[in-house]
Amino acid sequence: MSDDLKRCAGGAAPGAKASAAGRVIAFHAAGRPAAPPRDTASLTRAGFLGNPVGFRAVKLIAETAAALPLVCEAGGQRHEQHPVLALLRRPNAAQGRGEFLEAVYGQLLLSGNAWIEAVAGTGLLPAELYVLRSDRMSVVPGPDGWPVAYDYAVGARRHRFAVTAEGPQAVCHVRAFHPADDHYGLSPLLPAATAIEVHNAASRWSKALLDNAARPSGAIVYRGPDGAGTLAPDQYERLVEELEANHQGARNAGRPMLLEGGLDWKPMGFSPSDMEFHQTKEAAAREIAVAFGVPPMLIGVPGDATYANYQEANRAFFRLTVLPLAAKVLAALSAWLAGWGAAAELRPDLDQVPALAAERDQHWARVAGAAFLTDAEKRALLGLPRVAGG
Repeated sequence: MSDDLKRCAGGAAPGAKASAAGRVIAFHAAGRPAAPPRDTASLTRAGFLGNPVGFRAVKLIAETAAALPLVCEAGGQRHEQHPVLALLRRPNAAQGRGEFLEAVYGQLLLSGNAWIEAVAGTGLLPAELYVLRSDRMSVVPGPDGWPVAYDYAVGARRHRFAVTAEGPQAVCHVRAFHPADDHYGLSPLLPAATAIEVHNAASRWSKALLDNAARPSGAIVYRGPDGAGTLAPDQYERLVEELEANHQGARNAGRPMLLEGGLDWKPMGFSPSDMEFHQTKEAAAREIAVAFGVPPMLIGVPGDATYANYQEANRAFFRLTVLPLAAKVLAALSAWLAGWGAAAELRPDLDQVPALAAERDQHWARVAGAAFLTDAEKRALLGLPRVAGG
């Protein structure tokens, strides 16, 4: 038996570690908060289904853009009646133009992607159009990185739409700009995710204060005859039950408290730092509105004085948010439907937007007063089609 084994058998350890620090207790601060999921479904639940500011911003943009009057031009002429307009007027049996376009804009705002499926018919144009849910769609890239197909998955079922080199495409993919992704767009919910979490947390805090006094508004202090401050277990349980039954919740707000001998009420108030969550909530609401491009005063967020009045804010909302979004989607639809054989250009009719009436009147007056321009040049500057034979 070796010397080491003999020492172990005799109860002595072969070696002992020593530390100059001795016994140490390690303290550490709270770690970083765990970030919630950032997938489309989670962001939609938190920022749209569970947040009034995000909900109102998306609804306001989508409904306003879907209600814009449209101009259809083909062959250098405006058309009041056209197959493309007829298709958009009734894209499928369950939706009209407003519902269909609202779904397109809504999906684009919530996920950064909008997917439209075309059902082939007997003519040049599709027989029906449907908006597909973005959380069910995925891009299938090819060896060169370009999409070769789109997959639509519901549970275990999956349907593949092939991307052909020629001919009409079954799916139109409209996506917002994303600097770090080649196949999917960037939703405004992602930059606003932190502000949404802060706003939702502040709302939960406020509700907890109303429901069950998340922070006590006072303390009941017990002093016995001999100066001891300890209640018997049955006394403590009875006191807690009485407080929960008679002095908790909005229904019992303001009810006076009857205390027995030895019990004393010590009121407690909120410090200024505890009340800052209200200002934090308003700041988070403004950040959410800014991420979507909606002036905060249009959705009732207080404390915003960026615009002089409501009319100016509304005009900026149309110019900076609604019209660029509508022009992007309508241009993608026009190019996609042109592949089916309907060469027509769709765009918003700015002359029929009430919020831009003042700008339109000034522009028309300037063009009409330019005596050095011909009538044809004036019509071109105003965006009007050429007059036949003129």
